[in-house]
Amino acid sequence: MITITLPDGSKRTFESGATPMDVAKDISEGFARNVISAQFNDTTVETTTPLTTDGNLTLYTWRDDNGKKAFWHSSAHVLAQALEELYPGVKLWVGPAIENGFYYDVDLGDKSISDKDFKAIEDKMLSIARGKHDFKMREVSKADALSYYKDTNSYKVDLIEGLEDGDITFCDHSTFTDLCRGGHIPNTGIIKAVKIMSVAGAYYKGDENEKQLTRVYGISFPKQKELTEYLHLLEEAKKRDHRKLGKELELFTFSKRVGQGLPLWLPKGAALRERLENFLKKAQKKAGYEMVVTPHIGQKELYVTSGHYAKYGEDSFQPIHTPAENEEFLLKPMNCPHHCEIFNARPYSYRDLPKRYAEFGTVYRYEQSGELHGLTRVRGFTQDDAHIFCTPDQLDEEFKNVIDLVLYVFSSLGFEDFVSQVSVRDSKKPEKYIGEPENWDKAEQAIINAAKDKGLNYTVVEGEAAFYGPKLDFMVKDALGRQWQLGTIQVDYSLPERFDLQYKGQDNEMHRPVMIHRAPFGSMERFVAILLEHTGGNFPLWLVPEQVMILSVSEKYEKYAEKVLNLLENSEIRALVDNRNETVGKKIREAELNKIPFMIVVGEQEAKDQTVTVRAHGGEDLGTIAIEDFIELIESKTNESLKQFK
Repeated sequence: MITITLPDGSKRTFESGATPMDVAKDISEGFARNVISAQFNDTTVETTTPLTTDGNLTLYTWRDDNGKKAFWHSSAHVLAQALEELYPGVKLWVGPAIENGFYYDVDLGDKSISDKDFKAIEDKMLSIARGKHDFKMREVSKADALSYYKDTNSYKVDLIEGLEDGDITFCDHSTFTDLCRGGHIPNTGIIKAVKIMSVAGAYYKGDENEKQLTRVYGISFPKQKELTEYLHLLEEAKKRDHRKLGKELELFTFSKRVGQGLPLWLPKGAALRERLENFLKKAQKKAGYEMVVTPHIGQKELYVTSGHYAKYGEDSFQPIHTPAENEEFLLKPMNCPHHCEIFNARPYSYRDLPKRYAEFGTVYRYEQSGELHGLTRVRGFTQDDAHIFCTPDQLDEEFKNVIDLVLYVFSSLGFEDFVSQVSVRDSKKPEKYIGEPENWDKAEQAIINAAKDKGLNYTVVEGEAAFYGPKLDFMVKDALGRQWQLGTIQVDYSLPERFDLQYKGQDNEMHRPVMIHRAPFGSMERFVAILLEHTGGNFPLWLVPEQVMILSVSEKYEKYAEKVLNLLENSEIRALVDNRNETVGKKIREAELNKIPFMIVVGEQEAKDQTVTVRAHGGEDLGTIAIEDFIELIESKTNESLKQFK
């Protein structure tokens, strides 16, 4: 007999050889019908894998990320079979599940695939799926695996040659066989809807010196309704693409002459950034932060000391050599080493701590050109960075205070749906991290305790820590249900050690401070991109570039329009006058496209009565009101959308 422990801690006893599906049926037949994947002792297994030892079992449905991974991995097998049947002689390489769907890299020889072929591939996949073919894993010797592919597929042969004998498995379904590590749904019949999304070129092994293969992207679902909903969300996402909105709203641009991944902020975008910075600076000042400024470059030795050069040197811009012998500088990849040196500039006692240094510091990292994407992946970006140096006794309170600040930022900008992730080290790969294990233990426990005490909905994820310390990440869902990592707080015992940071304690001895890294926005560039897509460009009233557009009916009322503008500006309301010789209807349409929250029309009657006729973005008619009442309306709605940090 074996004892199976479920995620809730309950234990069930089965005969040796029972499968995950047997366990699911023992829980309930209804639950078992939804189980599509499983994990046993942290290893992905099939739902039909015999279990022969005691262990921890997790069963996954479509609602779980691991369930989707198995679903899409299995769908990649069905795609590969469809391609083999439609394109005889095609050679397969690899086909993994990805964040949304799957792909397969193939060598089509002298054939090609275009969007005209997508429907035929989808139909073939669904035809295969309807056969309800079981996915069956089997172990294969290295010699047999090589023999199977020897004369038909050099790509698979190359993969197999890099594997150990005894560690090679094939997966069979229908008439199709593929080299595979496992992790499948029970059978193809669970796949009810498929969509080929795109095709692209992909170099073999990711090496541009190798042959370019064809990468076929697809996605699949257990219900047609879910595919329909997904495609609708994609259309919405296209409308909200920050690159499209950024251009339309004149917020930012890129220039080939300036360089890839280096955004240029236009006047409206720069003003929006400034408002975001001032918003956070005001909250930080209340929270006891001091602003600092550090250079855009630093000596290479600075980043060698911090450990960043060893970990990220290959992803940095190449060193800058000066006329002085052996003098090298780097474009700043991180702000934290600079802040450590600021702390080192003078002696401290325990009475001086905590010290909270904040900076909107621009950093530079050499991202590969293929990974650059609008503002979400750039080579130069500004972090809303801060580092808190505190005593160990102050750590808990300081960490919780930062959580409060992050939650304030989210609530003020409309991010209400989020979960938290405690990212800890990978216990199996200690070489990835710096610092003493006992300090890691303390730091990880401190974060978990703070997350519990603040009532956060959190999970603990192994292997996602920074190289110098664990962290608390905030995973935010936007208006389209997409999840983004926004805001991070990290506990660090290692950099204070590396930079020999000290303070004098109550015992008159020198002690090492603890360091907290935090960035509620993450980076200004990425945050603005996500905010653009979340709001569709309809920013909160306190943040929007222009709050009011004044539309004069004709040139006769331009003086009154200017008077209204002056009154609004005196009340610090951002407004513009549109006095072009165009119809009011056209002016309204253009103001709508530019996401202006309020439009006010001024004509003969308004000038006579000292009033304005108000229309809200989206078409709501607010009627004709006195200018003073309109100013009061804007001020109240602005204050309503911008909560004060306590």
